[in-house]
Amino acid sequence: MNAPQSSHKPPLTPPTYRIAPSILSADFAKLGEEVRDVISAGADWIHFDVMDNHYVPNLTFGPMICQALKPHAKTASGVGVPIDVHLMVQPVDALAAAFAVAGADLISFHPDASGHVHRSVQAIKGQGVKAGLVFNPAQPLDVLDWVIDDLDLILIMSVNPGFGGQSFIDSALRKIEAVRRRINACGKDIRLEVDGGIKTDNIARVAAAGADTFVAGSAIFGKPDYASVIQAMRAALANA
Repeated sequence: MNAPQSSHKPPLTPPTYRIAPSILSADFAKLGEEVRDVISAGADWIHFDVMDNHYVPNLTFGPMICQALKPHAKTASGVGVPIDVHLMVQPVDALAAAFAVAGADLISFHPDASGHVHRSVQAIKGQGVKAGLVFNPAQPLDVLDWVIDDLDLILIMSVNPGFGGQSFIDSALRKIEAVRRRINACGKDIRLEVDGGIKTDNIARVAAAGADTFVAGSAIFGKPDYASVIQAMRAALANA
């Protein structure tokens, strides 16, 4: 049985790149300050890696942390910076709703962590929040063909989920290319985000494969000068 085909035409505008530092690699003792500093350094989004010690072998942030950091997620001029929540949890729906109330602007989840993917997507969007799906390195994209028209974001994991500081898995480039073809075919404004091992020396290759949004944790928070790293990433993207 073939997946439904969309009649939309592909977008003609060039991508607008977004850099989304992951606070998984920030200093937990001063998260509010870290969020303000990385936004001042040029971050476009703030990425929340939410782990439950069940779907993945680690435990990180809950909705209360998101709610506490929401007032810090703004530029010096007071413009809000989107909070991008990546749920590595099972089940999905209750925690997604809690993060929506806590101030998340985008919420993504893994399809294998939801009993009903379409219903979970609609539940997130029903809260006025943008919804995304996340695909692990060895996970097929089959489910994407049936829900892509309802998505605002597709996140490709270029490491195995659960821990920061891992090395980029090169086969993710082929998956990024495959997702970009699907996005172009449906013609919707869907962000294509990549998470894992993103650094200044590979971000251009990832962009060339079709990504437009880049999660970076230790590559930014592991350096003393956040602005210089983000500037170097933007310089690499300018040549992608």
